[in-house]
Amino acid sequence: MRKLKFVGLLAMVVLLSMALVVGCTGGQKADEGDKAKDQEQTAEKPDFPTKPITYIIPFNPGGQSDVEARRQQPLLEEALGTKINITYKAGGGGAVGWTELIHTKPDGYTIAGINIPHIILQPIARENAGYTTEQINPVAIFQGTPIGLAVLKDSPFNTLEDFINYAKENPGKITVGGSGTWSGHHIALLQLQELAGIELTYVPSSGAAPSVTQFLGGHTDALFANSNDLVTHKDKIKILALGSEERFEALSDVPTFKELGYEMTPSIDRGVAVPPGTPEEIKSILEDAFIQIMENEAVREQMIEQGFVPLKMDAKAAQEHINKKQKEYSQLLEDLGLPEEKK
Repeated sequence: MRKLKFVGLLAMVVLLSMALVVGCTGGQKADEGDKAKDQEQTAEKPDFPTKPITYIIPFNPGGQSDVEARRQQPLLEEALGTKINITYKAGGGGAVGWTELIHTKPDGYTIAGINIPHIILQPIARENAGYTTEQINPVAIFQGTPIGLAVLKDSPFNTLEDFINYAKENPGKITVGGSGTWSGHHIALLQLQELAGIELTYVPSSGAAPSVTQFLGGHTDALFANSNDLVTHKDKIKILALGSEERFEALSDVPTFKELGYEMTPSIDRGVAVPPGTPEEIKSILEDAFIQIMENEAVREQMIEQGFVPLKMDAKAAQEHINKKQKEYSQLLEDLGLPEEKK
């Protein structure tokens, strides 16, 4: 009997020992699994950024791209924990800056403002724009501005009808300023010419700011300008029509082109991009920082007050928007006729 009891006790000890071993092994495996998971998460979140980021503006200082970048600068520095250096690479309707962007090391330390339709129009219209639309790697789209047609307060044109009637009787006599060749402003002019059956003389500038300066100085008869510039200078000008789908809140007394019988809604959307080949995990960090700014209610209110349209598109939505607009503008240019550079 004692021998049986001893054997039973021995069996219990063995079983308990095995349970302890299994428990320890299972705990060790769980710990190892947690460590592996932590390491995987760490690998997914690179140590970025660790140095200043260069933010290229492909237009002159003072334009809409610059205004928004300056607004974003302190907020980006806070979100990313590094300095943001804004630099200007104007020329070619933005092509100079975007060409530099696509040839920059894809490490997230160089970003650039992008404008739609500019990033689409330049490669279509020019024999060698220096980049293709497909090489532009969007991070976010955050702002829009409908384009309007304006004249000075002392202009004899009080309505779009006045303007068009004069242009019909005097082909090419009216000079109209805008931001660059084959830009959103240039396309707006081409559309109006086509729809109204008129001929205007386009005077391009290297950016929105210098085109406004020339216009206010009396160097052009009219101006295709962005909504925020129209809001800023509304006391000095007469706005004949605006390219919004419906009347713009900040300029509610201004009719749309569509209201007046011209099926055109010219507008410019702005965002930011990185070089092609930028790692997705780095792009995601930048995307999160810009989305944080887009969700800032104080920023949104300030933009609306200044005549901007706040937008909120992440990288995926921005790419889809660019793809859609690329099809639309390709068809539009085909309908208007190929540019001289491509003939």
